[in-house]
Amino acid sequence: MKRLFTIVIATLLAVATLSAQEVVDRLPRGWQPQTSFPMAWSGEGDFEAWRTAAREKIVELMGLAPTEPTSTSYRTLASERRDGYTAHKIEFEISRNNFVRAYLLVPDGEGPFPALVALHDHGAKFSIGKEKMIRPIAESPEVVAEAEEWVKKNYDGIFTGDWFASQGYVVLAIDALMWGNRGEGEDGRQTRYDTQQAVASNCLKLGTTLVGIITWDDLRSIDFLAAQEFVVADRIGLYGHSMGGHRAWMAAALSDKVRAVASVCWMATSEALLQSGNNELKGGSAFSMQIPMVSRWLDNPDIASLACPRAALFISGTEDKLFPAGVREAYEKMALVWQSQGAEEMFHYSLYPSPHYFGTQMQQEVADFFARHLSK
Repeated sequence: MKRLFTIVIATLLAVATLSAQEVVDRLPRGWQPQTSFPMAWSGEGDFEAWRTAAREKIVELMGLAPTEPTSTSYRTLASERRDGYTAHKIEFEISRNNFVRAYLLVPDGEGPFPALVALHDHGAKFSIGKEKMIRPIAESPEVVAEAEEWVKKNYDGIFTGDWFASQGYVVLAIDALMWGNRGEGEDGRQTRYDTQQAVASNCLKLGTTLVGIITWDDLRSIDFLAAQEFVVADRIGLYGHSMGGHRAWMAAALSDKVRAVASVCWMATSEALLQSGNNELKGGSAFSMQIPMVSRWLDNPDIASLACPRAALFISGTEDKLFPAGVREAYEKMALVWQSQGAEEMFHYSLYPSPHYFGTQMQQEVADFFARHLSK
C-alpha cells in the first residue's frame, strides 16, 4: 500500500511539474516554428506582382516610417586626406529635422564613382557603430582604440570601408539607432544592453518597430548617396557582416536603387533560428533584426529574394555558432528564385570553414563581386 501511495504521489508531482512548465527553451509550450509561408514565391505567376505585394506586406509590418527628409545636402564637420581618398565626417538629414553624423569617403580623381553603403554589425557593442567599418575621423583616442580593437577581433584588422575607398568606391557609413553617436548619454555612446528591449517596446507603442527604423535609415542612406553628384546613381552596392548583413539584404529587398548586395554571416531559415539553444532565443538583440509577425507570411530567404534578379552574394561560416543550421537550406531556396527568373549567374553563395567572422578571404570575395557588378 505504501508503495502504491508513493507511485501515486510521484505521478501527481510529475503531472504538476509538466503543467507548470509553460516556457520551454524560451518558447511558449506547444508552439512550433512556422514552416509554411503563404507569400513565398511559388515559382509561377507574375514575379513583379509578387514582389510588389510582398514588399507592401513587409513595409506594413515594419510600422510607421520616419518622415521624409527635406534635403539630400550635407554639412562637413571634419576632413582628412588618406591614401587615395579623402575621409569626411559629415552630418545629413536622415528624416525630417533629424540629422545624423556619418563617415563619407570620396576617392581621388574625377568622378562620378560607384558607391557602397557600409553597414555595421551588432556584437552587443553599442559605443561604436560606423567606426566598425571606417577608421574613425576626428574622434577621441578612446573611440579610435575601441574601433581598432573591434576590427582586429572581427575583420582581420581591416577597416573595410577604407579598403573599398582605396579601390575607387565612395563609401558611406552611419550609426544605426542606439549605436555610436545615436545612443544614450551626452555623447550618444553610453547605450546599455537592456536599452534595446526598452527602445523596441516603446517603438511598438509609437506604431513602429526598431527593425523598421533601422531599415528606413538604411534606405535613406541609399537615397542620400544616389543624390550626390560624385556618385553614379545606378552603381550602388551594400555590404555588411552579422547584423550588417541582415541590414544589407533587408535594404536590397526594398530598394531598386541597389545594384549589388553582399551579406556576410546573417542568413538562415526562421525554423532553424528557433531551435533549442540558438542565440536568437535569447531575444534581446533579435529586436533589431526581427519584423513582428512576418513569419506568418514570409521566411528570411523569401524576404532576401525580393532583391532578385539583381546581383547578390551571401557568405557564411560553417563553424558559426550563431547560425549552426538552416543556412544552406535558405541559400538553396533563394537560388531557386533567381533561377526562376533566368538570373542564376546573379546569385552566389559561399560557405567557409569559419566562425562568425569577416576575414580577409571573405573580404576579397566581396571585392571581386563588386568589381564584377559595379565596375560599369
